[in-house]
Amino acid sequence: MPRIAIIGGHGKVALHLARQLTGRGDEVTSIFRNPEHEADVAGTGAAPLVLDVESADTEALAAALAGHDAVVWSAGAGGGNPARTNAVDRDAAIASMEAAAQAGAYRYVMVSYRGAGRDEIPADNPFSTYAEAKAVADAHLRATGLQWTIVAPGGLDLEPGSGTIHLDADYDRSLDGTSVSREDVAAVIAAVLADDTTIGRALEFVGGSQPIAEALATA
Repeated sequence: MPRIAIIGGHGKVALHLARQLTGRGDEVTSIFRNPEHEADVAGTGAAPLVLDVESADTEALAAALAGHDAVVWSAGAGGGNPARTNAVDRDAAIASMEAAAQAGAYRYVMVSYRGAGRDEIPADNPFSTYAEAKAVADAHLRATGLQWTIVAPGGLDLEPGSGTIHLDADYDRSLDGTSVSREDVAAVIAAVLADDTTIGRALEFVGGSQPIAEALATA
């Protein structure tokens, strides 16, 4: 039975993911900051673990990840505060990679976004700090010895999952503005964790009509 740690476990994608993973028999630990969210997380079938990754050092993160086979980074500062964005989306993400290696949890899935690291965002754009933080974290992950996959969806929506996506292998700008269900993003992560052919790949996608497993297999 795989043991999977989800960092950012109270996020909407992460809650879907925990339900999907526990539903197929995986053992899941969901790591989150606010103790008031413990019941929500426990309701997914995951084991709740309260830990503030923004302030935790690498050793504390490694202790939390010990005994796990895989790590999913699904945390984020939520924007609005550049200092916190850098602290979470860049620095804590990088610390979690080092912690995963230290803990022996070599399978690592990063939740990023479609287009990360591709476009230069003007400094006066409120999105620029987040974009740069994610680009740095993604680049750092690629340079590690971890068995990484980057899951990079387009804009997220709250529609029910369809189990289908459109894999954007060529970064087709005509797809800009096309969203994807958070539930389907979780399903992509779950599929990636069970498919070693996705190791070393960045998967950009939006909502579409191709079944997820088929899209991953034919990419």
